[in-house]
Amino acid sequence: MTEPRAPSLLQALTPILVLVVLLAGAVYLFGSDSSGGANQIVLIIGTAIAAIIAVRNGHAWSDIERAIIDGISTAMGAMMILLAVGALIGTWLMAGTVPAMIYYGLHLLHPQFFYAAACLICAVAAVSTGSSWTVAGTLGVGLIGVAMGFGVSPAITAGAVVSGAYFGDKMSPLSDTTNLAPAVAGTDLFTHIRHMLWTTGPSFLIALLVFTVVGLRVSIDAESSTLVQTTETLRASFRITPLALLPLLAVLLMAMRKLPALPTILSGALLGAITALFLQPAIVIALADSETLSRPLALAKGVWIALSSGYVSSTGVAEVDALLSRGGMASMLTTIWLIICALSFGAVLEHAGMLERLIRSALKAAHTTGSLILTTALTCIGANIVAADQYMAIVLPGRMFKAEFARRGLDPRNLSRVIEDCGTLTSPLVPWNTCGAYMAATLGVATFAYLPFAFFNLINPLVSVLYGMFDIKITRLEPDTQTAPRGGRQ
Repeated sequence: MTEPRAPSLLQALTPILVLVVLLAGAVYLFGSDSSGGANQIVLIIGTAIAAIIAVRNGHAWSDIERAIIDGISTAMGAMMILLAVGALIGTWLMAGTVPAMIYYGLHLLHPQFFYAAACLICAVAAVSTGSSWTVAGTLGVGLIGVAMGFGVSPAITAGAVVSGAYFGDKMSPLSDTTNLAPAVAGTDLFTHIRHMLWTTGPSFLIALLVFTVVGLRVSIDAESSTLVQTTETLRASFRITPLALLPLLAVLLMAMRKLPALPTILSGALLGAITALFLQPAIVIALADSETLSRPLALAKGVWIALSSGYVSSTGVAEVDALLSRGGMASMLTTIWLIICALSFGAVLEHAGMLERLIRSALKAAHTTGSLILTTALTCIGANIVAADQYMAIVLPGRMFKAEFARRGLDPRNLSRVIEDCGTLTSPLVPWNTCGAYMAATLGVATFAYLPFAFFNLINPLVSVLYGMFDIKITRLEPDTQTAPRGGRQ
C-alpha cells in the first residue's frame, strides 16, 4: 500500500480560506446568532473539503473517519462538563443561589468599580481553584446577573469575567494548562510560572486599569427604579439567605482541593437541587406545573425539569424573568454541536498533514528570535481557530517549535511562556473553540460580543510578542546545555 502524499501549501490553505470566507458570510447574515447553526454548517463544509483533499492525496476514508472520531473523543470530557454546567445553572437559579449572588452583589459592589471588581474576584478564585471554567460557571453567572441588575453592559462584564478567570487559570499551579505548557516545552512548572509573571503581570494590571477607566464612565443611580425593582423582586420571589450560597461555597472548596471538574460540577448541581427543596419548595412545585401530583412527586418533577430543561422564572417582571430563565442540560446541546463540528475540521487537517505543512512554511520566515516568537504566537492562535481546542493550541506548537528554540539557544521557558500567553488566552476568543463555546453558553453572552472587552486576553499575547521583538526577558541556554550547535540543525 502506497504512503499518502504530503499536501501542498495550496492544498493546506484551501480549507482554511473556505472556512474564513464562509464564516465571514455567516457572521454577516446571522450576526451573534451564527453559533446557533450557521457556524456549524460552515465547519462541516470545511471538513468535507479537507477530507476530499486528503482522499485525493491517498488517505483512506476509514483512517479519516477514525481521526475524526479520535478528535471528537478528546473533548468528550469538556462536553460532559458543559452538560453538567447546564444542570448546575438550572438548579442554582431554582435554589436561589444565583438570585442571592445577584442580590448581595447589587448591595455590595459599586457600579463604577464593578468591571474591575468582577475581573479581580474571578482572578482570585481562579488562582485558588485552577479552573477558569468552574469560576465562569459559578461566580461568572452571578456577576452577569449583577450587571443586568445594575443596567451595565453584560458584554463588558463577560469580558471582565473571562479576563480574570483566565489570568487565574494561567497563573495557578493547579491548572491543567499551566502544567501542560512546561511539560510540552521541556521546563518545570514553577520556572514556567515565574517566567510568565514578566508578561502576565503587566498585562493584567493594564487590563484592570482599563476596566476601572471604563467603569468610571458608568453612571448609575443607586435608587433608580430599575435597580430597586430588581432587588425587591428578588427578595419577594426567593428566600434570599446566605444559606442559598452553600452550593457555591461547596463547589469552590471542591475545586480548590483539586477534585475532578465533572464530579465537582455535578455535585454542585445536586447540591443546588437539595438546597431548592429546603429553601424554595414552592418554586420547585411551581416549576413542575402539575396540580394532580402529590407534593413529593411535584418536588421531584420540578428538580428533574431544572436539571434537564432549566429554570423558568415567573416573577411577573419581564427583565427579572429574562435574567433568571436559563440553564438545563438541553441548553448546551447547540454548543456541543458546534464543538463536534469544529473538532472534526481540526482532526482532518491534522491527520492529513495540513497543519504541519502550514507550520513548516511559517517557520521558514522566522529568521530572528522575535520573528520565531511571533510565528509561535500566530501558530497558537491559528491552532485555536483551526483545531478548536486549547490543548491542541499548546501541544501542537510546543511539539513543532521545541527543537527550533533549542537550536537557536533559547531556554524552553521562553517557548512554554509564549504558548500559554497565546494558546491558553486566545482560546475563549474563538466562538467554535471549546473554551469560546463554553464561555458563551455559560455566561449567556456571544463570544464576538465579549471579545473586544476581554482586555487581558487581548493584551497579554501582544505583550508576549513585543517582549520577543525587543528581546525583553528572553532567557538563553547556557552553552553546555544546548541540545544542538547553534548554527546547525538538530
